[in-house]
Amino acid sequence: MGKRLLPVVLFVLLLVMQAQLWFGRGSLTHVSELRAELERQKASNEDARRKIDQLSAEVNDLKEGLNMVEERARSELGMVKPHEILVQLAK
Repeated sequence: MGKRLLPVVLFVLLLVMQAQLWFGRGSLTHVSELRAELERQKASNEDARRKIDQLSAEVNDLKEGLNMVEERARSELGMVKPHEILVQLAK
């Protein structure tokens, strides 16, 4: 009786393993879906990274632009900030 039971148990184990392979958590379709989701997320991250880089460049341009405007206003128009005193030296 023990000799006849072993092939049945092995066959049942084989069926369970096959069911896990095709329908379980680590199934081929599940892995394929996860890979596709990973690719979508990578593309989304790259888009976000590009937008962040673009916004950082715009912020830097605005900062430099404001500094240039302030410098020109000081040198050409003699403008000062509130609570500053302008001192000009004559040559």
